Amino acid sequence: MLDIKLIRSNPALVKENMRKKFQENKLILVDEVLALDQKNRDIKQEVEALRADRNKISKQIGALMAQGKKEAAEELKDRVNKNAKRVAELSAMEREVEDKIRTRMLSIPNIMDETVPVGKDDNENVELERFGEMRVPNFEIPYHVDMMERFAGIDLDSARKVAGNGFYYLMGDIARLHSAVISYARDFMIEKGFTYCIPPYMIRSSVVTGVMSFAEMDAMMYKIEGEDLYLIGTSEHSMIGKFQDSLLEEDALPQTLTSYSPCFRKEKGAHGIEERGVYRIHQFEKQEMIVVCHPDESKHWYDELWKNTVAMFQSLDIPVRTLECCSGDLADLKMKSVDVEAWSPRQQKFFEVGSCSNLGDAQARRLGIRVRGKEGKYFAHTLNNTVVAPPRMLIALLENNLQEDGSVRIPQPLQMYMGNQSKITT
Repeated sequence: MLDIKLIRSNPALVKENMRKKFQENKLILVDEVLALDQKNRDIKQEVEALRADRNKISKQIGALMAQGKKEAAEELKDRVNKNAKRVAELSAMEREVEDKIRTRMLSIPNIMDETVPVGKDDNENVELERFGEMRVPNFEIPYHVDMMERFAGIDLDSARKVAGNGFYYLMGDIARLHSAVISYARDFMIEKGFTYCIPPYMIRSSVVTGVMSFAEMDAMMYKIEGEDLYLIGTSEHSMIGKFQDSLLEEDALPQTLTSYSPCFRKEKGAHGIEERGVYRIHQFEKQEMIVVCHPDESKHWYDELWKNTVAMFQSLDIPVRTLECCSGDLADLKMKSVDVEAWSPRQQKFFEVGSCSNLGDAQARRLGIRVRGKEGKYFAHTLNNTVVAPPRMLIALLENNLQEDGSVRIPQPLQMYMGNQSKITT
């Protein structure tokens, strides 16, 4: 959420930002916010005048009573009562107007970083850099589910009967490999100095509306019927929510956390759910990282976060590239974002395995995450990034480590989590 002072002082900037995001339908929100804000300030001004008048009259009433002028004092008391009634009416109007302002402000996108490329959708995202050698073996690489089934490592049919499409049973060495990736990612981030965290897997609506846009919430979140609780779609939401309505001391920054959690997503919309595959599913597990920091340090942490993911994939010999998200692909709360994509030898192209985002103070402003510094209080900056999200990551791991004899090489960093196995065989 933007600072309303910015909308007051530079509405043209806010509107131009919307145009770059191809959200011309939202331009009217700026004018509505300005009109409501003026109305709100007029209400506050009238309330202040009425209260000042009440204080003045109260002193006059006391003087009149002391002089024995009871009738004149009663007339002033009647005026005080009328003022009080008007203040109550104005206070109700003030709450209503402020609710309308907040509703509109929540739909106004964050101001993008000036380096974000302008583009309509993800087809116009910009490749930044490639890491590792994109190898294509001289033998056929099966579809990832076929590969897993050959190792008796996945059961989609049973999962479909139990829960429907978008769920799976992972079995045997494939399940163990999945857990090994999560354990390695956890330890990798702890060695980077991040504090390990297992967060709540459900969050209240106040956190949901604080960490994401309404459109994202509708497309992603599962609500618990009859309760003010949602299943998390990613642990970053729960971890950022940890700091809701908090006042952090400046010398306690940065807060750097890495978390494990299951994640639950509707995957509603154009992408849909695969009937046979684990690329886009309703349930998966994830290792995440978040940072709460001083505004001057958020650019530094943004670069550190995506580099952590690249380094982890490189340590497993999986080629990756980074892709700058263009304006039309950037979620409303984000000021800058980069996707990390892994190489698929089977498809001979890259696919998304993680995303790193700098949200500036937009999340902190929604959630009330403030910092007390030497020069006063201010809103923190928040960032998040995927360390790894299996089972999607398993696709890249299996394809890039498949051997000609059908076995899969286990990268050395994962072997200690697999009983020192060096490969998976049928």
